Order: sequence, then structure tokens, then C-alpha cells
Amino acid sequence: MEVAIETRQLTVAYGAQPALWNVDVRIPLLKMTGIVGPNGAGKSTLLKAILGTVPRLSGEVVLHRDAGRNGTAVGYVPQRNAVDWDFPITVFDLVTMGTYGRLRWFQRPGKREREEAREALAQVRMEEFADRQIGELSGGQQQRVFLARALVQQASIYLMDEPFASVDAKTENMLIDVLHRLRDEGNTIVLVHHDLTTVADYFDHVVLLNRKLVASGATATTFTPENVEHAYGVAGQHLVQRHP
Repeated sequence: MEVAIETRQLTVAYGAQPALWNVDVRIPLLKMTGIVGPNGAGKSTLLKAILGTVPRLSGEVVLHRDAGRNGTAVGYVPQRNAVDWDFPITVFDLVTMGTYGRLRWFQRPGKREREEAREALAQVRMEEFADRQIGELSGGQQQRVFLARALVQQASIYLMDEPFASVDAKTENMLIDVLHRLRDEGNTIVLVHHDLTTVADYFDHVVLLNRKLVASGATATTFTPENVEHAYGVAGQHLVQRHP
């Protein structure tokens, strides 16, 4: 298996409370990986450790240099509750900010960057909201805008923290289509996900966490009732059952 991201004996704690303990994970290249586990299992912490935004007690994170067409560039979609939605910025300006990492010091986004922002908004069907203040959007619309911002980063690895939270079924289906297309175009996608009934349909690879690694591998062989029960401490068959 070609690997995009690897953690080796990764341990992260907040104060005296361990959030991740001795986690060894290998996330495959050019696949869509779901990180699942109960509340407090360390799913978001794993993404933040990969990004380097939380200190590690021990272990290491390796982003492989050949992780895609744009090297190890990483795009990130945070949880909605981590964003200040009252900040006075429009949808278009927020998406355009995704191009800043490719600009020189003090360089302002130009025509090319603005066109990329408009194209990204069109991909997530939000172009008609370009002039809205971000706090005026619904939860699903906000998620689409942050996905558009990630798209203009032109990364090879995309990390997303529960991007389907607070969205309706129609929006979720649209977002999953965009993400699958992004994967098929040669990118690695990693999502924290909470709805176990859709894991088998959405992901090529799955990581089951509960502070420690429970299981990791191809979804077809890893996302089993036994492993889910091990992660959640309840009957796995009930949790993985699809909606009718």
C-alpha cells in the first residue's frame, strides 16, 4: 500500500488527559479515508496532530514527499464550532483566502485567484451567495463554503473534520460527489465522520479509534461489527446497519 500520511507511536494529551495513545496509523495515498470512533475518541486530535497544531507528547507524524501532484500541500476544513461566524467577511473573500499560501509576501489575490475562487464556489453550488456575510448562511452552506476554500488551496491532501455535520441529505450527497471526484483526480482525502451507516458507501479505507487504534485498513475488511463493537463498546451490528 502506498502511504500518504503515517503516524508512529503518536501520543497527544490535554493536560493529564490522554487524547491519543501510542497510535500507529498508515493512511493510503489517493484514497478516501474515514476516521470514526465514539465521542472523545481523539478523531479531531488526530487531524490536528497531522497538521501540527497540537503538541505531541511522543511519536511522530510523517507526510510522505510523494503524496500527490502538489507534494505534501495540505488543505483543511475545520469543525463548524471552531469558526467565528460573526467575523465580517464575505463568502467570496473567505474562499479567496485559500489562495494566500501560494502568494508572495504582501501580494494581493489577482484575477487568476479570483477566478479560482469563483470556480470553487461553482463546484459546491454557492456562487450566488458570494457577497453574503458568512454568518448569514445555513450550516450546510457554511460547510460548502469551507470546502470551496480548501479546493482553491490546490492541495494534495485534504483533512476534513466532520464536514457533513448539520447538513441535509441533499447537501451531503453533493459534497460526497465533490470529494469522490477530488479523490479520482489524484488527491488523498481524510475525513472525521460520525454516521456509521454511510461508512461502507463513502470510504475506501477506515480508521477506527478510541484513544488507541482499534483497527485500520480497507473498509470492506476492517469496518466489521466486531471492530465497531471494540471501538464503541456496544453491539456493532446495530451501529453499522444502514438506514432503509
